[in-house]
Amino acid sequence: MTASPHPGPASDPGDLKDLKRDVEDTVEVAVERGRGFAAAARAHALGFAETRKDEAARSVSDIANTLRDSSKTFDDRPNVKAFFDSAAEGLDDLAGSIESRSIKELYEDAEAFARRSPVTVAVATFAAGLLLARFVKASGERHIDADYSRERV
Repeated sequence: MTASPHPGPASDPGDLKDLKRDVEDTVEVAVERGRGFAAAARAHALGFAETRKDEAARSVSDIANTLRDSSKTFDDRPNVKAFFDSAAEGLDDLAGSIESRSIKELYEDAEAFARRSPVTVAVATFAAGLLLARFVKASGERHIDADYSRERV
């Protein structure tokens, strides 16, 4: 047997060192790109969350205004009117808190509340799921009824 003119990669330690250095460089570049991508994704997500936070604050404020307007129909019942006004004031406070705090602070508060009161969170999540399911079901029924009405005409 004759020796091969091109030795294999295992036969030259210098080639292995070069290969190892190339792999390390490639990994380093991939890690840096991954960090950049993660930072960009996080910034995008935070921007989106801030926008949604402002919308949520406006929605809570709108609900407070609706409650306040509804309380006017109870001028003849001061106890009921006071309940509506108090609820509206609480919602206004909540809207202000949502607007003035960062997403991180809101998340930390929600996490702390969930740790202090997991049963309340579970019940609220269950109730929200039921309400969402009823809403989806009712929306679907309206579409089915509309389709049925169009077919009959």
